[in-house]
Amino acid sequence: MSLYCSIFRANISHIFRHGKRSGYFTLSHIEAKTSSSFLSFNHHKNLSSHIGFVSKFEQNYSSPLMEEDRQMVGLVSQSEEYSKELDVAVRAVQMACSLCQKVQETLISKDCNSSVTVAGWSVKAIVSWILSECLGGDNISILAEEEVQTLSNTNASELLETVVKIVNDCLSEAPLFGAEAPKSALGTSEVLEIISHCNSVGGHSGRFWALSPLDGKLGFVNGDQYAVALSLVEDGEVVVGVLGCPNYPMRKDWLGYQQSYHRIMSKLIPPTSETWNRGCVIYAKKDSGKAWIQPLIHHANKKFVWPNHAKLVSLSSVDNLGLATLCQTVEEANSSHSFTDGLAHSVGFSNKPLGVKSIMKYVALACGDAEVFMKFARTGYKEKIWDHAAGFIIIQEAGGTVTDVRGRSLDFSKGSYLRGLDRGIVACAGSTLHEKIIDAVDASWSSSSL
Repeated sequence: MSLYCSIFRANISHIFRHGKRSGYFTLSHIEAKTSSSFLSFNHHKNLSSHIGFVSKFEQNYSSPLMEEDRQMVGLVSQSEEYSKELDVAVRAVQMACSLCQKVQETLISKDCNSSVTVAGWSVKAIVSWILSECLGGDNISILAEEEVQTLSNTNASELLETVVKIVNDCLSEAPLFGAEAPKSALGTSEVLEIISHCNSVGGHSGRFWALSPLDGKLGFVNGDQYAVALSLVEDGEVVVGVLGCPNYPMRKDWLGYQQSYHRIMSKLIPPTSETWNRGCVIYAKKDSGKAWIQPLIHHANKKFVWPNHAKLVSLSSVDNLGLATLCQTVEEANSSHSFTDGLAHSVGFSNKPLGVKSIMKYVALACGDAEVFMKFARTGYKEKIWDHAAGFIIIQEAGGTVTDVRGRSLDFSKGSYLRGLDRGIVACAGSTLHEKIIDAVDASWSSSSL
């Protein structure tokens, strides 16, 4: 199988010389497991046609280096460490999101519960297959959220048959995402073998992938918010994180409306090649100091071309709690709303909270739609690493802060759970807000019943 991973290198020379700029960008297409080919082009001629997130360069090159240029230099000159893993992970999540959308359209009207199960198992198979084919099957280990039903049970034959069909339908479209489809359809034993890679227990040494195949099951059933989360953990540290969010509205004023409204407005305001209304993939890798966001591939036969109109993630610059927006968790079973609400009132939040589910809180921060989220678990509840690893590295690399209440970094080296977590999780778009929240929690905690 071939997967073309796009890695950019920049060589910018003589930026200012007699009112002109000279230099070049080189786009390297690296074909996994086979040979490499290289395509070079002059940035003043063809750059905008290859890289969708860069605005057209001005014809007058005598002005100082523009912001678009600075962002481009920051993107292309980064270290190539983990670049291949990031490229593969983004494509795997794009394919997984495409699969989930199709399951939503075809199965939910028949049976909501089975649709969630089918989507979860199918995403596991797709992600496992892409990672194994592109990065080497013997080295792939995935720690994934468990499903209620086991596909290998004798009473799950109908479910397994549905999963196999959906997986094969998805893999047949692999060329749209830069990968080769299997030469023949996968059988039930082959699909079960692929899913068997999802047997990691995590730990502090070596590398494993953490996968939440369908975070926000109720949102998935209702046609609302859900996500696919994939991250790579190496020696206990998150080094790659990808969040796929098929229904996330890219306009903040749409966040308070139901998904049906988003669909109507998307038809009235169709997206262009550089802008989009709904759905995104957000990703980051270790030590890049940046995170990126790109549109989801919604349309059949539209080919994924890296970097797929990606833009740099820009967190909110608000550092005043009175002007900040709090991401309020919707789930009540595993978190304390009363303490969070009381704390929000005491520190002076005045904006209406943004209610979102689980992983989507990280997405809201990354998209600049909120500045703070806090989650204080009820007694006995344990946070799973696949619910936080991808969002953690995305917010951290984009310039935000994610810690427990004591201000310690989250520990992803203890298996499936975030063990040693002090009271809860606080994520903020900036360090100033984070310090204020941590101080307020310490002052209020003794009077709480958590």
